[in-house]
This record gives sequence, structure tokens and C-alpha cells, in this order.
Amino acid sequence: MRKIAVVYWSGTGNTEAMASAVLEGAKEKGAEAVLFTAPEFDASMVDDYDAIAFGCPSMGAEQLEETEFEPMFSACESALKGKKIALFGSYGWGDGEWMRTWEETCLSDGAVLACESVICNEAPDDEALAGCRALGAALAD
Repeated sequence: MRKIAVVYWSGTGNTEAMASAVLEGAKEKGAEAVLFTAPEFDASMVDDYDAIAFGCPSMGAEQLEETEFEPMFSACESALKGKKIALFGSYGWGDGEWMRTWEETCLSDGAVLACESVICNEAPDDEALAGCRALGAALAD
């Protein structure tokens, strides 16, 4: 059974709803999946999981949330080489540049992106939630 961590930060509840759908998709595939907020997760935990889903909305000038999520994620980066991960998050403006930048960072770190990232504008609709469940399932494979 694969162990999966779903790690997220949410300010409005949109990314939290996405994280719950990722968790659901992983569990439906038989994975042992655990949900963490960004402050609950740190770099020492990366090796405890076969795969990790990271979720963060776009903030400010198309960037990761700077107070809790970005410091946690930056601390984890050196442990992501060869790690199967997936990314998700919501945005309220822009065109998803923050996700493209984040994907490039992860690939540069040597992480293995399990599937296409899932983004949605504002609250996730049925299509976005289905994409999040598929993302969780991809991590469980």
C-alpha cells in the first residue's frame, strides 16, 4: 500500500476543498493517505511517504503563499529528487503562471511529476474536483 501525503495551504477554503478531493482519490485507489496543512509538515517527513501532493493557491504576483507554505516547501526541496509528487491550487487572477513556475522549480529539484497539475479559478467546480481525485489516484498508482 502506497503512503501519500497531501500537504496544502488555503486562505479561503478553495485549495482545502481541492486537497480533500486529492485525498479521496488516493484513498479510493487503496493508498494510505494523510492530509496535512503546511505548518504540520516539514522536510524530515518527506521520506516517510511514497508520494506527495502539494497544494497552494496563487498569491500576490503569481507566487506561493509566503508565510507558511513557501518556507515549508523550500525546506522540502532538497529531499524531492526522485520523489513522485503532484501539484494543485486555485487562483483568483492571472493565467496560472505561478503553477508553471512551481512545476519548473520541482523539475529542477529532480522531482517526478506524477500527472498534470490541477488549477482552478476561485472555488473548484465539479471538473476541478474530478481532476483532483484523478491526481490523488495517479499518486496511488
